[in-house]
Amino acid sequence: MEAKELLFLFIAIVTIASAGLVAFSNKLIHSAFALMATFVGFAALYVFLSADFLAVTQIVVYVGGILILILFGVMMTHRIYDTTLKTIHNPLAMGIISAAALAVILGLVIYRSPWAATVDKPFVPTTSIIGAEILTNYLLPFELVSVLLLGVLIGAVFLARTEEHKK
Repeated sequence: MEAKELLFLFIAIVTIASAGLVAFSNKLIHSAFALMATFVGFAALYVFLSADFLAVTQIVVYVGGILILILFGVMMTHRIYDTTLKTIHNPLAMGIISAAALAVILGLVIYRSPWAATVDKPFVPTTSIIGAEILTNYLLPFELVSVLLLGVLIGAVFLARTEEHKK
């Protein structure tokens, strides 16, 4: 095995293990930190797929935004320091049945799919291509979406202030 394959296997195992820790941890804060490892693992897997833009977006949006928001929410609650606080899990039998059904479906998909051999391609960055497309061919839709999101943000602020004034 080459070093590239070993690195891929290591990242995949760490990602799967941290995702399992997210699902099966009894402590909420441990699940939140394991979610960070899972998100970073997915970003590393995107790099292996030559999707550098997706990898950076994964880090910025999920690790830098959503996960930090989750961690602040978890750490700012008063009950987080309660040592008896446990997360509630579904029954084990239902989880085993669901996992077995998923394994059968994935096995059938893997077995019945025609797999073609791929040629090793050199890493080609996609960020500059995406940036050039957004600023040339897709400039109008990009600007329309930005104006739409600005309108949504203004509407959300208006609704939040209206609720505050009613109280």
